[in-house]
Formats: sequence, structure tokens, C-alpha cells
Amino acid sequence: QVQLVESGGGLVQPGGSLTLSCAASGSIDRVNTMAWYRQAPGKERELVARKSNGGSTNYADSVKDRFTISRDDAKNRVYLRMNSLKPEDTAVYYCNADIRVVNPYKWFHVWGQGTLVTVSS
Repeated sequence: QVQLVESGGGLVQPGGSLTLSCAASGSIDRVNTMAWYRQAPGKERELVARKSNGGSTNYADSVKDRFTISRDDAKNRVYLRMNSLKPEDTAVYYCNADIRVVNPYKWFHVWGQGTLVTVSS
């Protein structure tokens, strides 16, 4: 009924930049908080950044001043601009959002399928 699809992952050298995109589709009535999480090999999934529909943002300490989350509410999209990438940023990045669908109205906590980011020389 509703899904999130990420794009933009890939291989980048240390110090490089990458932008991830995530598009929500389906019978969408409203989107609240949108967020990016990541999961590195052998580690638990962690919050990277989130942005409410009111504009407030939160970042993990490890990415502050390097990553920027933004959203285009008209297109139901969220982005993650990643600068000064480090090898420890290597992970599968997941998009996440709270979405209300229509007919009937119902809230879903939706996850994307993930996109791999590899930071290596």
C-alpha cells in the first residue's frame, strides 16, 4: 500500500561525498517524521538523522557537521547529503518514515530496502 525506495548508494573514497535519496509512494495522505538509519556489518541499526514535518532535526553525534538531512514534502522525498565520508560510515543505509494512507486512514511505520554505502580507497 505504501513503500519507500532508496537510491544513491555506492563506493566512495574517504573524504568524498554522496547523496542518498528516498521516495515514498502509494496512497499517501500525510508523512510525519522521515529519517535515515544505518547498519554496519556486525552492528545494530542506528539512527543517523531524522527530520519532522515541522522542520526539527536530530543527528547522531558521529555525523554532526558532516551529514545533512532534507526533505521535499511536495514529492514525499527525503535526502541525506554526506560529506567528509570516513571508512566507519560504511553501512547499509535505510530510509524510514511515518506515513498515513487513505481509504482507510491508517498510520504505518515504513522501512525502505536499504542502499549500501562503502567508503574505501
